[in-house]
Amino acid sequence: MNKHLLTAALAGVLLLTASSCARNPVTGRKQLSLVSESQVQGMALTEYKKFLTTSKVASATDANALMVKRVGKRIADAITKYYNEHNAPDALKGYTWEFNLVESKEINAWCMPGGKVVVYTGLLAVTQNETALAIVLGHEITHAVAGHGRERMSNQLLAQGIQVVGNVALSGDPATVNVFNRVYAPTAQIGVLLPYSRKFEYEADHYGLIFAAMAGYDPREAIPFWKRMAALGGEKPPILLSDHPADADRIRKLEGLMPEAVKYYDQAKR
Repeated sequence: MNKHLLTAALAGVLLLTASSCARNPVTGRKQLSLVSESQVQGMALTEYKKFLTTSKVASATDANALMVKRVGKRIADAITKYYNEHNAPDALKGYTWEFNLVESKEINAWCMPGGKVVVYTGLLAVTQNETALAIVLGHEITHAVAGHGRERMSNQLLAQGIQVVGNVALSGDPATVNVFNRVYAPTAQIGVLLPYSRKFEYEADHYGLIFAAMAGYDPREAIPFWKRMAALGGEKPPILLSDHPADADRIRKLEGLMPEAVKYYDQAKR
C-alpha cells in the first residue's frame, strides 16, 4: 500500500471510529459502537434459547431457583429505577428480564443483552447467601446494561479490519458472527462474565454495588464474597475470576466505593 492509500485508510478508520462512538447515558463514558443494541439483543436471544435447550435448568419450584428469580427481579427493578432517575429509560429498550438457575458445578453466572440471566448452581456454594448473590447479579447485569460486551465486540471488529459501514449486518457476515460468539456465547464460556478489561470490571463493580444497594441488599457483603472467591484461586481460578483485576486491587477499590453504595442502601431501607 503506497503512502497516500495508507493515509486515506487510516483517515477512514479514524472517521469511522469517531462517528461510531456514543456516550453512555449513565456512566458518561464514550464507547465504540459498531453494532446496534437491537442487533446484539437478537443474536443474544438466539444463543440464550439454544443454551437452555442443552442445559439442565432447575425446576421453577426449586428453592434456589426461586431465590435467583427473586433477587434478579429486585436488581432489575432497581436498574429500571436508576435509569429512569437519570433520564435514560431508552437505554433499557428491548430488555425482557428472565432469570434461570442451571445445574452445573461451575462457579459462574452471566447476563446476555436484553436481560437474559443465568446462574450456575456451583456459584451458590460461594455466594452462600442471598445478599452475595445480589452482589454478583448486580455486577453481571451491569456488564450487559452498560454495553460492555457490545463495546468489546466493536473493538474486536475494528482490530480485525472487518469492513463496517454504519451498523454491521450481523446475520450476513460470518466474520462478525464469529466475533459475536467469542464475546457472548455462554457455551464458549466467553459470555458477559469473561475477559473484560479492568475498566469494564471496575465499572461493573461500581454500578453493581449501587444496583444491589438500591434493591435493598447490603453492599458490604461484597467484601467477604470476593475474599471467598479469591480463596478459590489456585492454578485454575473459577470463570468469575478469569482475567479479572488482582484480588487485593478489587477489594481495595470496593472498599473505596462502599460509602457511596451504603448511602443507596440506607435510602432503600427507609
